[in-house]
Amino acid sequence: MTPDAPERAPTDGPTPSDPKAARPAKSDAPDPRLAAREARRAALDLLRHLWVLLAAGGRGVARLGGAASARSGALLARRRDRARTEARPRVPADRPAAEAGTRWGGPVRRRPVLLAAGAAILLPALALALYLLAALLTLPPLGGAVVETGQRAITVEADDGRVFATRGSFRGQKLTAADLPPHLAQAIVAIEDRRFYSHWGLDLRGLARAAWRNVTGGGVREGGSTITQQYARLTSLNQEKTLWRKVQEAFLALRVEATMSKDEILLGYLDTAYFGAGAYGADAAARRYFGKPAKALSLPEAAMLAGLVRAPSQLAPTRNLGGAKERADVVLQAMVETGAITQGEADTARRQSVTLKTPPEAPPGTNYFLDMIAGDVKRLAGKDGDVTVRSTLNLDLQSLAEGVVARRLDKDGRRRKVGQAAMVVLSKEGAILAMVGGRDYEDSQFNRAVQAKRQPGSLFKMLVYLTAYENGYSPESVLVDRPVQIGNWEPENDDGRYRGPVPLRTAFALSINTVAAQLGQEVGIPAVIATARRLGIQSDLPNVPSLVLGSGGVSLLEITRAYGSVLSGRTPLQAYGIQAIRGGAPQPLYVQTDPAPGATLAQEPRTMMLDSLQAVVESGTGRAARVPGQIIGGKTGTSQDFRDAWFVGMTPDLVVGVWIGNDDDSPMSRMFGGEMPAGIFHDFVQRAAEKLAKGKPRPSAERAEPARAVATAADPSPAGEVRGVPEVIDTGTLNLRGRVVRLLGVEGERGHLARQLASYLRRREVVCTAVSDGAKARCRIEGDDLAGLILAAGGARAAEDAPPDLLGAEEQARAERVGLWGR
Repeated sequence: MTPDAPERAPTDGPTPSDPKAARPAKSDAPDPRLAAREARRAALDLLRHLWVLLAAGGRGVARLGGAASARSGALLARRRDRARTEARPRVPADRPAAEAGTRWGGPVRRRPVLLAAGAAILLPALALALYLLAALLTLPPLGGAVVETGQRAITVEADDGRVFATRGSFRGQKLTAADLPPHLAQAIVAIEDRRFYSHWGLDLRGLARAAWRNVTGGGVREGGSTITQQYARLTSLNQEKTLWRKVQEAFLALRVEATMSKDEILLGYLDTAYFGAGAYGADAAARRYFGKPAKALSLPEAAMLAGLVRAPSQLAPTRNLGGAKERADVVLQAMVETGAITQGEADTARRQSVTLKTPPEAPPGTNYFLDMIAGDVKRLAGKDGDVTVRSTLNLDLQSLAEGVVARRLDKDGRRRKVGQAAMVVLSKEGAILAMVGGRDYEDSQFNRAVQAKRQPGSLFKMLVYLTAYENGYSPESVLVDRPVQIGNWEPENDDGRYRGPVPLRTAFALSINTVAAQLGQEVGIPAVIATARRLGIQSDLPNVPSLVLGSGGVSLLEITRAYGSVLSGRTPLQAYGIQAIRGGAPQPLYVQTDPAPGATLAQEPRTMMLDSLQAVVESGTGRAARVPGQIIGGKTGTSQDFRDAWFVGMTPDLVVGVWIGNDDDSPMSRMFGGEMPAGIFHDFVQRAAEKLAKGKPRPSAERAEPARAVATAADPSPAGEVRGVPEVIDTGTLNLRGRVVRLLGVEGERGHLARQLASYLRRREVVCTAVSDGAKARCRIEGDDLAGLILAAGGARAAEDAPPDLLGAEEQARAERVGLWGR
């Protein structure tokens, strides 16, 4: 039998008792007035029966008391008569008092005992009758449950059309008798309510069996609710586990059985039950998990769906495919026991593969991006109806961004007291290609790329210099690097030095504070603020001299967008994350169009600014961001006391913003923007260009199996070869025919990961080829690169010398939270 109630739906979506999912079309909905009249008639009938029962009980007790009183009176009269004619016998002194009391006073004392016994029987019966009557009189109408409005279902596609995330509640088509596959009906009945077609709404035998198993099992292990009871609860009651709800559920089940056929009840249940992953109803679940309507389900697929209703959130195949398959096997065996299928059919179904048509779970790092566009979807497409969103997110670049950020934080974060990082990647047109909102979404959903407002430090100088270029200055203009005092403010350079006369190009490249302060006074702080507004910065900016050094808080997205305006020439550059939104109609609900011609930056100041940005990377504070063979420009930024470190850089096609710091605003260990932030930019751009240029295959969004990294033609020439069945020392080191082989690009792990690798390699030959100086090797197993397999499965971390293909394998494992990344 089933538990008392299926597992409740997630709190961010509608509950399974949603009337829209539970009731048929409006024209077929039950009339609440008719239901109320039925309830009143049933209540009156029950009241009459209870009155008859109580009256009969009262008369019985009265007769019992009267008879006892008459017998007692007659006995007393006889004794009085005997006392008049005879001398009353004396009770011997040695006779027990209790015996005397039994003879002379016993009959009189029995009367209150009998009355108390009658009351003890009658009062609980009366209380129970009143309780049942109250439950009956307050029954809600069928299909009248009031539920919270749930979030619409949103399917999110990457920029290339691959589905990578779903949110909200899915509701498919209502089933008809013609649409219901026999296997699904048989599976639900077999696993949920085997006596469904023989009981009258309540299964007393099942209740007794469930009670016995719960008592002997030491807890609630099984429920006794029938399919009819579950349907009544889903459509008419809340999900509280109370006696009151169970009593009303029983009354409603009787009413359902009296007004609906068994097939109608089963169809209604399948249309309202929750199947996990935001899917309400069997048709929605079939489309959600298998990409097909319910009528097209195969036997193993139907068995899997039937097994979900007991614990949908825990067993949803998108989250727990192994658990869903195990439960499907239980359902198949139950179908065999009920005679729905033969044992051979069950065995054949177990051997058939079940393939999901949607990704198991959104890669955790993409949730920052999904949170950001959720509000845009509601604004652009209205509130009602399921939609599919084609986003701007590039899954390759997203995985790469998460990987390079995590790798740098893992390497130097603790030592340099860096707790968090954020990153935004924009195309030249403003499309958001990747977004990292923090170190771990599961630990913190706060999006530091969008929601955090931090001081940008010298990153803000770009706006000061651009304003100066627009007002007649040029990169060759010379100002004197000297002590400056503006009111009570005396800006100093980071190194404490003064260089004398310097061109603005050099001053910008070296991030000289005194020159920026002088420029701010020359052009005016209000003019700098106006430039910031034109380039898309909406945060509050204080009209104070120190603004030129970044004393006003901004978000990473808006400052990156401002730099993107310089690259594209548009003012402002519109950053967007949605390309199109489609609903049920053929016409899309929204399509991102090219912006109408508007304001642009003047060509000459823009060219000067781009030249100055390149100088930062070529010879200034951003040298760590240089990538050989690529044109790079950018600017570093470090706030006071090293609380924030930034780098925003650009290539001819991309704008990348990076921030690092701590959520509690505590200082880092002398961390400048030209160090870790510039290094993150370097790592990303170096490999992003390779991915975009070569069009390398992207990791599987469905995670059916780890992507296999193979040795590339760029690998060094082999200096020797050894083969054999290896012994595993750790996941990066093998003992092969008495020779220790260290895998190139792999930092080995011991413990259970090493044991898993040993089990995988048992009796399998590995061929290893030495590379470089022979200290490390690339190994192959059945044609696949072993290091790539290990990293893609999360069995190790990539070492600093790892080539790009191995770094990509590690990034895939990080994004999918497998192996050591799933801890």
